[in-house]
Amino acid sequence: MKRFFTQERLVTLVVAGVLIIDQLIKIAVKTNMYLHENIHVTDWFYIYFTENNGMAFGLEIFAKLFLTLFRIVAAILITVYLVKLVKRTDKVKNGYLVCLSLILAGAVGNIIDCVFYGEIFSESTHSQIASWVPLGQGYSDWLHGKVVDMFYFPIIDTYWPDWMPFVGGDHFIFFSPIFNFADAAISCGIIALLIFYSHYLNTETSHKEVKNETNIAYRSDHAGVVRHVELWQESAGRYYPAASHGEPAL
Repeated sequence: MKRFFTQERLVTLVVAGVLIIDQLIKIAVKTNMYLHENIHVTDWFYIYFTENNGMAFGLEIFAKLFLTLFRIVAAILITVYLVKLVKRTDKVKNGYLVCLSLILAGAVGNIIDCVFYGEIFSESTHSQIASWVPLGQGYSDWLHGKVVDMFYFPIIDTYWPDWMPFVGGDHFIFFSPIFNFADAAISCGIIALLIFYSHYLNTETSHKEVKNETNIAYRSDHAGVVRHVELWQESAGRYYPAASHGEPAL
């Protein structure tokens, strides 16, 4: 069993599992619900269909194309790092790999929305449910698709007291952001990474520093040895001129 669950397979299973679940939920919501339609599960949990152009939890900070390219670059860097980790002889803990795999899978899950959804789905509106369309006949271009969000947890829904400055009487909801399964995977991966495995990040940094210091010390020692040899040769040539020309100094 241990031989089957190698670190390579563990990473693959986590990434594939998150991606499959994420995409199944998004496709089910997008092809069965109107935009901003909601399903009441409990008073503090709704399935609320919305779409966004921005980052996790519906945040919109930068241009759409920039965010898509940023996600792609981040996913490539995490993938390269994971490959290096699983190939190391001094293996890291599986939990650390799971955290990184969750972050990678979440990033790729939202990348799929951005890259493909605009090309393969019709637009979701308040009066029209999206459907599959031939490639290229969707609601947007490549890299400009919208990320599908659906999980809404208004755990606290109340109003600020009137006596509070600036926000008195305003409506207050916690937790107001609407997110998807990929966002949840990223958040869980980052939180667990910071709580349980932050020392790995420090260790990686210290290993690089030690390696750099070792290389510097080696180069310094090597330069010193070369200089000593040069000084010896200069001295030999000064006292025994024949030795400097490769002749026996007799």
